[in-house]
Amino acid sequence: MAAIHQFVAGFSRGDAISNEARVLRSIFRSWGLHSEIFSETKRILPELRRDAKDAAGYAAASGSDDVVLLHLSIGSCVNEIFAGLSCRKAILYHNVTPAEFFRVIQPETARNLAKGREQAKALAGSAAVVMADSAFNAGELEAMGHTDVAVLPLVLDLDALRHAGDRNLLRKMRDGNVNVLFVGRCVPNKRIEDALCAFHYFQKYVVPESRFVHCGSHAGTERYRYMLSTLARELELRNALFAGSVSQRQLNAYYQSADLFLCMSEHEGFCIPLLESMLNDVPIVAYAAGAVPETLDGAGVLIREKHYDLIAEAMGRLVRDTRLREGVLATQRDRLARYTQRDLAAELRAHLAPLLGPGQPILHQ
Repeated sequence: MAAIHQFVAGFSRGDAISNEARVLRSIFRSWGLHSEIFSETKRILPELRRDAKDAAGYAAASGSDDVVLLHLSIGSCVNEIFAGLSCRKAILYHNVTPAEFFRVIQPETARNLAKGREQAKALAGSAAVVMADSAFNAGELEAMGHTDVAVLPLVLDLDALRHAGDRNLLRKMRDGNVNVLFVGRCVPNKRIEDALCAFHYFQKYVVPESRFVHCGSHAGTERYRYMLSTLARELELRNALFAGSVSQRQLNAYYQSADLFLCMSEHEGFCIPLLESMLNDVPIVAYAAGAVPETLDGAGVLIREKHYDLIAEAMGRLVRDTRLREGVLATQRDRLARYTQRDLAAELRAHLAPLLGPGQPILHQ
């Protein structure tokens, strides 16, 4: 049986690339192709090692007619294994965060990110098909020497977000406070400290009965998480909640009880939580960095300067002005509809068509 396999730097739960790899695997299998996910074994969660395989083991047994799709996002030996394969190859670029964001907080991650940029440049010309999940990311790849980069937005399974959230948590969060939410890994490029500063003005001068909530893993960035806790105390914030890693039902509850989504991140290759907020009808205020303007595509409220007092005023208007809030939500519903109405599986198939030669089966819907 012909095959399309995927290489990822790591495989875990709740990770955007791991989630997309699962979705793509289902798509490839629906096309009648053999499809597995491969990673470095030590980067696969122990409980998921039946769901993903060792990339080094695949390299020794790969077939020349196989197609391998590399999810490129960080420095990894998987990238080097991919470069040495003799099969048909494709790259999907998710962006490599600039190492500067991590040098103080997490030096090892900074080294891996710097290595990832070098590997991304070295891979130019190694794959017949090159894709990126935003035009912003495509521009970065082209600057590294890649050519004919196609744009394929992240292929997401949003169904899990449509389920009811944890009842106990919903009851707790719906206590009369205005909930300002941010979802994303607790990492320096997300600039959660800037969100806390904007929330400080919001709580002190605009809506005193309010709560800041951050959902996202801080594994490996405990120093940054401690800095955020210290800042929250120094700003005398009340109700600042750092929830850490949460279950799907808990995440749904946080979205379903949110009054506002605040993103102050300074580097995003796509930013999935923006779409998740749209799905939950949570109005968005976001800083215009990286691919954020592209992902919003005219929706939400986009800010271009970090004047915390002015941001707090904008947040207050979205909370209090029903007409403005409904207008913003209408732009978000339109944007989400444009995303969900695209047949991304068909777009993916069209991009991969040059690799699906005579030896491959006829693909079907």
